[in-house]
Amino acid sequence: MFGIKVDNPGREDTVTLAVCGGIFGITAVMLVYAWCNYNYQPIRAKNLLWTTLIYLSTVLWFVGNIVANGHVHIVGAWANCKLWIIWFRVLFCFVFASMTIVRFYALDRVFNQKKPFTTRSSLIAAAIVVVLNVAYCLVNQLLGKSLEIDYLASVEACNATQTFRNAALIFQWVLWAGCGVLIFRLRNIQSSFNEFRESILIFVVIVALLIESTVINVHFRRFPLQKARRIEKTVMDVVASTLVVWLFIGYPVLMSIFRRRSYELQWLERLATDGPTNSYSLAPNRKSKQSYAKMEDSANGADSADHEYITGSTHLSAHKPFDNYHPLNIESVLNSNALNDSSLPPVLRNKVHVHEPIMYSPSLFSPRYIEPPSPDGRRVI
Repeated sequence: MFGIKVDNPGREDTVTLAVCGGIFGITAVMLVYAWCNYNYQPIRAKNLLWTTLIYLSTVLWFVGNIVANGHVHIVGAWANCKLWIIWFRVLFCFVFASMTIVRFYALDRVFNQKKPFTTRSSLIAAAIVVVLNVAYCLVNQLLGKSLEIDYLASVEACNATQTFRNAALIFQWVLWAGCGVLIFRLRNIQSSFNEFRESILIFVVIVALLIESTVINVHFRRFPLQKARRIEKTVMDVVASTLVVWLFIGYPVLMSIFRRRSYELQWLERLATDGPTNSYSLAPNRKSKQSYAKMEDSANGADSADHEYITGSTHLSAHKPFDNYHPLNIESVLNSNALNDSSLPPVLRNKVHVHEPIMYSPSLFSPRYIEPPSPDGRRVI
């Protein structure tokens, strides 16, 4: 039939689905671990919420692939081809690309455009992703024969017209071309927030997947009926999409397991070396509405208590320009448990309690400066 040998779903398809499920399971464990260790600074800097949403889109994309690629007998509920192909496979494939673009755009907006990526910005970006992709799928749902998806009862398979396939492929190429432009713009971000190498790897992986998808949808139109080709397509989609998630968050997660404290200190030291005020053009003064790690929402020129992480990174308190364990924040670093005594100079170990300097306050050497000991008995300077 159709000039090819039709292979019905069988044991190999079941094994493929199980292996893909295992890949998603391992990635899910990694993300759960990341959420459980959200206070680990290098993990917080990776915008974990958007990364998790990207992962969920890959799972739903895979659900659509189960039907679209013919891994099950298309009967009963599975026979609703438009539902599974348009509203799962196509929609969440596009959502995956769109959310990846938004994640890169957040970095571009802050570090290149010098503008905040606030809660409002995040919600607007999410709304644009939903509206554009739903609109595309709705058009495909309502249009007639030229973009039709139908059910072939004789072989228990879904069939999409070539026009539908071409339109979906072109839309994907446009989305990832835009992503490539953003990746190029991110190349000069300073080291602490620079994801250029990871971004290049992600782009290479996705371009390879797009080339594979274009070839198989143009030259092997009946691939869901051929066992080897449908298995290849599904595995390629799953491996590429989950690899993107691992490239986003995998390295800091692995470092938190094997080199937790040393890597965090190295990361913070590098952040201090970058110099937020110079490298990022962000003002560290107390009246500033932004810091290197997080931007404040403002309404009518007034500061708002609601803050949004530009990359899910360190927390900005109401009275300090830098957060908890940042090396430039002398008070927090020395007075907290962020560093062990062995990490401090010998003269500071268990001897002092350091207060953040205040402008125009009397110095330690001023006779007017008298401060009682701190509650833990350490001398205050």
